[in-house]
Amino acid sequence: MNKKWAAKRLTINLTSSEAQKLEQYCSMTGRPATDVIRELIRSLSIQEEKVPQTY
Repeated sequence: MNKKWAAKRLTINLTSSEAQKLEQYCSMTGRPATDVIRELIRSLSIQEEKVPQTY
């Protein structure tokens, strides 16, 4: 296994409709669920919290 991807394993719980939607998307695109989920996570934008400055 490529060590680049072996850093963290994640288990998620999906509703049956969410799982079905993911399976349909993967079937349509020919991509594995892991790649689809990884791409979605990468597309998330995270805004850093502004820490109040104390003087």
